[in-house]
Amino acid sequence: MSGTPDVVVVGSACRDLVDDDPRGWRLGGGASYSALALARLGLRVGAIVVADELAAGSSEIEMIRDAGVDVHIQPGSKGPIFINTETPTGRVQQTPQVSDPVDPAALPVAWRTARGWMIAPVAAEIPDVWAEIPPADAHVALGWQGLLRVLSPGAQVHHLQPFASPVVRRADLVGVGVDDIDDATTAADLTRLLHPGAEMLLTDGVHGGNAYVVGGGGAITTRRHWHSIPIRTYVDPVGAGDSFLSGVLAAQLDPSLVAGWRGGDGDLRLGASCGSLILEGPGLFGVPHLEDAIARMAGGDNPD
Repeated sequence: MSGTPDVVVVGSACRDLVDDDPRGWRLGGGASYSALALARLGLRVGAIVVADELAAGSSEIEMIRDAGVDVHIQPGSKGPIFINTETPTGRVQQTPQVSDPVDPAALPVAWRTARGWMIAPVAAEIPDVWAEIPPADAHVALGWQGLLRVLSPGAQVHHLQPFASPVVRRADLVGVGVDDIDDATTAADLTRLLHPGAEMLLTDGVHGGNAYVVGGGGAITTRRHWHSIPIRTYVDPVGAGDSFLSGVLAAQLDPSLVAGWRGGDGDLRLGASCGSLILEGPGLFGVPHLEDAIARMAGGDNPD
């Protein structure tokens, strides 16, 4: 890519161990899903990721590049490996390999003036220094759940409750799920950790979710609710949160994407559409193209 992308995506390309792939694994990671989703929605995307040799040479990375993403793999790095088990109470993860941190020094100079940023950790691989990298006027999105994992090689992944950090404080658009917090944590507890003017997307699966705009002292000034969009066939839940957040960010950076939507809150509706469609395909192969997302958003591709 020549010049500056519309969006810079930062994170890791992880490998999820699976039984239904001849390789025994499938590429994942918030950066992988976000980069592909944003590109397929029509934005110019640059991605700086950590990835081990197998992930870096995967067909999925080539698919992301084929979508137009300028992917820069941090030299000599490794991303995490996960073993995911879906249970009635949520996903349980183990990690045979932890992630290296993403080094801002690997970021191309021309990318530093990008107007949009997607900080998409999956294994707490984003150090605090990344809060200082985007320009002051850039629109920065953060997938919060990826900062809340504690990884030790060979052990089950442990989860932290959301906490204050420079990266969280810098983010203008923050996505987090109700399954990432305990029952006693309220939306107001979370918004107090964000800067005034930021917006938090609290997702709740089939129940949709709520978008909260933060005022002074972390108080909630406005709330927008969105409904989930029904799916045809449930295949794979991985990447749904990243795809939703990418859809919202894309519409906020380029409102023309949802100019034909007359139902209000077009950014949330595009996010819900992307989150719906990705559930119908395996891994990254479920990431939707713009025309499909618009069709489902409008109801033209909704299940009967």
